[in-house]
Amino acid sequence: MTAPAIALSGIVKHYRMGDEDIPALRGIDLAVPSGTFAAVRGPSGSGKSTLLNICGLIDAPDAGRYLLAGEDVGGLDEDARTMIRRRSIGFVFQSYNLVPVMSVRDNVEYPLLLLGLPAGERRGRVDEILDQVGLAGLADRRPDQLSGGQRQRVAIARALVKSPTLVIADEPTANLDTATAAQVIDLMKALGHRHGATFLIATHDDRMTAHCDSVHAITDGSLQ
Repeated sequence: MTAPAIALSGIVKHYRMGDEDIPALRGIDLAVPSGTFAAVRGPSGSGKSTLLNICGLIDAPDAGRYLLAGEDVGGLDEDARTMIRRRSIGFVFQSYNLVPVMSVRDNVEYPLLLLGLPAGERRGRVDEILDQVGLAGLADRRPDQLSGGQRQRVAIARALVKSPTLVIADEPTANLDTATAAQVIDLMKALGHRHGATFLIATHDDRMTAHCDSVHAITDGSLQ
C-alpha cells in the first residue's frame, strides 16, 4: 500500500508569550491519503495555521511524529526542512504571494531555479504548466496586470510546477467571487490529480469544503 502523504501522530506545539506558555496544538493525529483533497476548518486561533506550518515544514513540532510520504521529517533541522520544502511542497496563499516585479513566467519558474534545474528543463515545465492553467498567452505580464482569479492561477502553477508531494493552500478562494472560486477549485482538483499532488487546505469556504475528500475541524488545538 502507498504511504499516506501526511501522517501525524501526537503532534504538540507550544508558543511562549512573555512568561506564558500557549498550547497551539494538543496531540494532533491526522492521516491524509496520497492524491486527495483534505480541508482543515476552525476559528481564528484554533491552531489551523500552526498545523499547516508544521505540515509545510515551515515550523517544527515540540513533540510527536510527522511522516511526509513515509519519510520521518518532524525532527529535522531548519536546513533539512528547507531542502525538502523546496523539493516536495508547494504553497498557495489567499494573497497569492507573487513577486510583483517579476513576470508570470518568472514567478512560476522561481521554484525550479531554487532546485537548480537546467534552463531548458525549466522552460519546458513552465510552458506546460502555464498552458494547463490557461495562462500561456499571459506569460510576460506582471501580477498587477492580472485579475484575482488569474493571479491565483499563477500561484497554483507555481505550486505545482515542481510536481510536489504536498500542496499547502491557505484560504485559496477567500478573495474570489463565486464563479472564479468554482473555476479555481476545479483547476486545483484537476491539476492535483494530474500531478499526483495531495492538497491540505485551510478554509472557511463551504464552496471549497464541498469539493474536498475529507474535512477536519480543529478547535483549541485539537481535531474534533
